[in-house]
Amino acid sequence: MASSEEKQAQPFADIFSEDEAEKSFLLSKPTCLIILGKPGSGKKTLARKLAQIWKCIFIDALEVIQTNIQEKTEYGFKCQELLFKGQSISEELVTEMILKKIESPQVTHFGYVLSGFPSLSEEYMTVSQQVEKIKNLKLKPDFLINIKTEEDTLKKSEFLHQLVQRPEDFLENAEKRVGKYKDIMLHPLEDLMAEQDCERLIEVDGNQQPDDLLVSVAVQLQSLGVRTGAPITRLQCDEEEMLEGLEDGELFRVLSSYQLIAHSYRWRRSRWGKVCPVALKKGDIVMGNPDLAVSFLGKMYILSSLEALRVFMLNPRPYLLPPMPLPPCKVLVFGPPFSGRTTLCNLIAHKYKGKVGS
Repeated sequence: MASSEEKQAQPFADIFSEDEAEKSFLLSKPTCLIILGKPGSGKKTLARKLAQIWKCIFIDALEVIQTNIQEKTEYGFKCQELLFKGQSISEELVTEMILKKIESPQVTHFGYVLSGFPSLSEEYMTVSQQVEKIKNLKLKPDFLINIKTEEDTLKKSEFLHQLVQRPEDFLENAEKRVGKYKDIMLHPLEDLMAEQDCERLIEVDGNQQPDDLLVSVAVQLQSLGVRTGAPITRLQCDEEEMLEGLEDGELFRVLSSYQLIAHSYRWRRSRWGKVCPVALKKGDIVMGNPDLAVSFLGKMYILSSLEALRVFMLNPRPYLLPPMPLPPCKVLVFGPPFSGRTTLCNLIAHKYKGKVGS
């Protein structure tokens, strides 16, 4: 590593190492987008496709309902109970699920594309209150994408094939929704867009075909250098292959050839080696299971359990940021009673950001 004097002596040298570039990415904010537009303008279709391209998390009222039901969360059980009783899911519950999703570890890493919020329903919060929620999000939107339609053209695909529907999602109510949108939502959204940096407000013609609309938005985002999310790839072989018992060098050679993104590209060994980064973050040195290997930013990481794999796949950033990988240091303090052991332990723990064990 070059000293500060050496760096100053070479002002035209690239001082950014690969490690510094990776650290910069891990500390950066993920891309966050919000799609706006009148009902039936194609917001959901565009948001879903943008999420796929930019490797972000698609967030929509119906999407979070279905996801919570599938993942059997506490919210999911509440939704199922209401649906089994033939009752509608309250706007309060839907809003809670959306905000919870935005604050989730997965979205903290990948970012989001949000559609359908603010909602036309003011059962729980007024449109102005929902807009304030957007302004106060911890992960604020980087870009507002407004779909403008000159005519009241509704895209039926927005309303069809939905497992769960709220009253406002039925096609027969669409025209009423457009009128309601103009009455209660248009002005608050115009104020929100007026406050947005003009470079971060993208307005597109919603009368285009969905594919043309997607291209129009994608080209503008690419021209602004909007960075895509960093996917995490599970390194698994199509055929059964015995990895246990292999020497470290041979193990990494085999893993580096799995799930290649290009013919000549191979995953590289990370500084964690075979140690599980999730366990190390907790202060334990645990060797990973080769069957639970993943790649991230071109490097291989081997997790020690299915739970460690799950949390790492949701958001690897907390486990990779400096000072990690830092082997844990455990200090034993002993002495006679009333010698100040407890005080000394607390002072050491405070100094080195450690924990005092009993």
